[in-house]
Amino acid sequence: MFGVNRVTLVGNLGADPEVRKTANQQTVTQFNLATSESWMNKDGERQEKTEWHRIVVWGKLAETCAKYLTKGRQVFIEGRLQTRSWETEQGQKRFTTEIVAGQVLFLGKSPQNFDKEINETTASQFKKEPEFNTKEEELPF
Repeated sequence: MFGVNRVTLVGNLGADPEVRKTANQQTVTQFNLATSESWMNKDGERQEKTEWHRIVVWGKLAETCAKYLTKGRQVFIEGRLQTRSWETEQGQKRFTTEIVAGQVLFLGKSPQNFDKEINETTASQFKKEPEFNTKEEELPF
């Protein structure tokens, strides 16, 4: 069976991110993201609705988010939906649905030196594309 679990959001942080380390020292950063839509009702009055989304980021990307994201910052998020449950100290079962981000793009104004540091950090992750000769007679098919 085939399925797709993909979420794409652009919104603003409602508060500074919360960062912590797991027992095995993996970084996890969590924050709330607000997305809004507006429309005109039948009386010509502008209406607006805001949805809040819980975002979870892991690993190196979580460290970068914790360092540079602040309340109000606009971001692009791409990830997947995940629902998890836990039991409270009183024995009540609780559930939450969150977006586990695989990609986070920082939008809007960047802090000083942000672009330089991000470029240096991410440049090492990308290798130069191999050069291909595109002449038809040299292609193997």
